[in-house]
Amino acid sequence: MPKTTGTKPPAVPVEHPDPKSEGVGELSSEFRGRGSRASRIDAGKAARQRVPRAELAVCARMERDPIALLEAGDAGRLPNLVPIRYGRMVASPFAFYRGAAAVMAHDLSTLPRTDVMVQLGGDAHLANFGLFASPERRVMFGPNDFDETLPGPFDWDIRRLATSFVVAARERGFGVRVQRDVVRRLCATFRQRIADFSVMDTLDVWYFQFSAENMLAIADTPQNRKKEQAVVSKAMSRTSRTVASHTTELVNGRLCIKDEPPLVYHRSVANRQEAQQFETEIRRFIAEYRATLLVDRRALFDRYELVDFAVRVVGVGSVGTRCYVALFMADGKCPLFLQIKEAQRSVLEKYLPASEFANHGERVVTGQRLLQSASDIFLGWSKSRLTGIDFYVRQLRDMKGSFDFGTFDPDDLSEYAVSCGHALAHAMAKAGDSAVICGYLGKSAAFDEAIGQFALAYAEQNEADWSALKAAVKTGRIDALRNA
Repeated sequence: MPKTTGTKPPAVPVEHPDPKSEGVGELSSEFRGRGSRASRIDAGKAARQRVPRAELAVCARMERDPIALLEAGDAGRLPNLVPIRYGRMVASPFAFYRGAAAVMAHDLSTLPRTDVMVQLGGDAHLANFGLFASPERRVMFGPNDFDETLPGPFDWDIRRLATSFVVAARERGFGVRVQRDVVRRLCATFRQRIADFSVMDTLDVWYFQFSAENMLAIADTPQNRKKEQAVVSKAMSRTSRTVASHTTELVNGRLCIKDEPPLVYHRSVANRQEAQQFETEIRRFIAEYRATLLVDRRALFDRYELVDFAVRVVGVGSVGTRCYVALFMADGKCPLFLQIKEAQRSVLEKYLPASEFANHGERVVTGQRLLQSASDIFLGWSKSRLTGIDFYVRQLRDMKGSFDFGTFDPDDLSEYAVSCGHALAHAMAKAGDSAVICGYLGKSAAFDEAIGQFALAYAEQNEADWSALKAAVKTGRIDALRNA
């Protein structure tokens, strides 16, 4: 069994054909491709021998302090926002799960894991999948949060995703049978789609897009399809123009972002000199971000001018990290909102090899481009010279949409699991090697059963950790600001 803490799992061996036998002469290794599908399937089977699928079910009760793990992640966050983070996490087991990626990363590092490496999303719970726009203005469905992205064992993402479905099902009052069935359907879909992608043309896998239309086609009933269509239609209406209609106001004839403290507010400055310094830093930051865009997108970006800039609090696990919204205008009437979000070290880096990128914003952007079917045209990164903090940049709410899991019945949750299984399989096939993963998964339901056992056991652990947070709030160890 491979070591489980702080070391890089051994690479999966893949045989390469002899270039001489192909009549192409000597080629350096980087031009030899990945080898035949059969050899890569065999590599996956060999990985299965090293770490049998049944071992992925292992989930003993964790002997660690979850609060200490959470507190370690508070370093570098804005102190005034940390209580909001804990106030959101303490609300429910699922809210806790959303904010506890660092806790699960620690736990996964202590358990058996495969040595089949892929680009992980890093925080693959069901609320981190949703609708977003392609550059061609199609509505896509797939993973949409990449703050923790890093190469790692492929099973880490599927285990986190599967557990999130169990946690959500428990929160809805669904019994163990429903929980098991939903995870089985998630895993069976993931396994079948990985097999499908492993035999597809390489370019076809890269170009494949799991769209909202594909998601709607999965719906088992006209009623479910109608509910999903309403979410898709709402996402299609979300553009910078519609965002501007309810998040901006005219101040002395100038369009500005509305203050809505403590979640949206303008940074206060003590004097004119500080204000000028801040504006200079923002404009330098934007210029360096612009340099990370493709040339054609720079030409588009140059049609806009920066008109306002504000702090914005987002998410659950991200609360306390620095996040801003910038309003740009073209022709005095065409708005563009960009979100500027702090990129810290991935919570996975404590247990896996560190990122190859010096800027964690670039790490996030690269992971997103690898894993998504299509990515935001304004996706880029930069660094604050004043603080040394890394950031990534993307459009705010550009045709983005999410589903209300609090209203899901068992059929809704099961259908959503199928969509997530499709999307995660494509993300891994696009960024990694679906044949090696396919070889590990096999044709039986052994992998599905192992992940199901793990997910049910870890959901229990998550609930115990949530109870520990509630106790810490009650005793005053943790300061939590609720309803913010």
